Formats: sequence, C-alpha cells, structure tokens
Amino acid sequence: MGRYLRQIRLDSQPEGYLAELPVVRSLMASQGLHFQSNITFFVGENGTGKSTLIEAMAVLLGFNPEGGTWNFSFSTCESHSQLYQHLKAVRGTKRPKDGFFLRAESFYNAASYIDQVNKIPFRGPPLIDSYGGTSLHKQSHGESFLALARNRFGGQGLYLLDEPEAALSPTGQMALMLEFQRLLEQDSQLIIATHSPILLTFPGAEIFQLTPEGIQRVSYQETLHYQLTRSFLENPQRMLNYLFAEDGEEQP
Repeated sequence: MGRYLRQIRLDSQPEGYLAELPVVRSLMASQGLHFQSNITFFVGENGTGKSTLIEAMAVLLGFNPEGGTWNFSFSTCESHSQLYQHLKAVRGTKRPKDGFFLRAESFYNAASYIDQVNKIPFRGPPLIDSYGGTSLHKQSHGESFLALARNRFGGQGLYLLDEPEAALSPTGQMALMLEFQRLLEQDSQLIIATHSPILLTFPGAEIFQLTPEGIQRVSYQETLHYQLTRSFLENPQRMLNYLFAEDGEEQP
C-alpha cells in the first residue's frame, strides 16, 4: 500500500528555543524526513526532540495535542510546542480511514475524556465498546494500552505513538508488536517514538536516530539503545562497576 504520510519538512524557520532543538536544526539543514516504510521509529536520548517532533506532527495532522482521534476536543494543559506551525506534511494519494495519537504522558487525560463522552446519550452502541467495553481507568496501565491497540485501532489508519512501551512489560511490548503486524496487514502506517530496544527489532521498520548532531536513518544494530543494552546484558557487573566507580575509574 502507499503511505498516508510521505514526508515531513520545515515550511518556515522557527525562532527562540525551538530553533535550538537538535531535531529542528537537523530539519533546517535537510529536505525533511522521507518515510520509506509503513512503520517508522524515532529513537534518541532525552532532550533530542523525538517526542516534540511526533507531537508536532500529530497536531499538524489534526489530532488533539494530548492524544486521541481526530474527534477528541479536550484540553487539560496547553503544554505542546508551536513547532507544528512551521511544518509541512506531504501526504499520499489515499486518505486514512482511521487514526489515533497515543501520547503516554497524557494517556490518563485521554482515558478520562473517553469516560466522560461515554456518559453522553446518543444513538448507537456506547463509545466505550470501541475500546473493549471496559473503562481504560479500570484496567492496569499496561492492560489499558493493549486494550486501546486491540480494540480501537481498526486498520486502514495512520497511528502516531509516543513511547507506547511506557506502561508495558517486555511481554506486553511483544504483544504490542503483534498489533503492529495486524495493523500493517490492514493497510496502516505507524510512526512511533520509543526508547524500547524490543520494539525497534520490528521487521522492515525504518529507524531515525536523533542525536545532538542531527537525524540519521540507521539500522537496529547501529542504534545507541541496542549497543548499550547489549553491552549491559553481556557483562552487567562490568557495566555496574564502571557506572558506580569514582571519577569513572572501573573497579576491579
């Protein structure tokens, strides 16, 4: 299938603190990001701007800044940046029939909004049926994330996910990968900001690594997350000795 979103690029130059973000500097120096796979990961250390970028993309594409579908219209805190005002989206020829912006940071607010709207009488089945029939607040954090993906993500859609692994165990992350596969088989596109070395293994995914030096398309083995996790698991005691050594000198 063709991609619903083909490219994201700067349309005007931000000023102030936005102009200093590594991700913005990289976009300023390039032709933007071209999406070549139907599943894309943004990975990078805290502060490189991956969440800022995916949030700006979501707002630009019409999603609520705190998460949800195109129809969500709540606001509890105006904390999103104005980066979206400087971006341009190059869309594919097809339009998605479904879409969702999952933002782990404000998922509680989105779940509360769903419960609130569910109380409003209207013709047809209750809204909560689209989310598995049980309030997301009445499940564990991880269970609610998976329930959202399994029940609300219907396919033929564009899904932007910001750190979806935040509430999930390693087993839960692998279960989420099964939902990714289902959605791709149903003509969907996923763009995901993550810290998870598990999710990054997804077959056929493209990975953009954000660093203070800019944005690079890399393989899984080239990500800093993979390299650090592998080094730690291969010899945890050595890594711990180094971590807790005074002045960075490794203990015997």
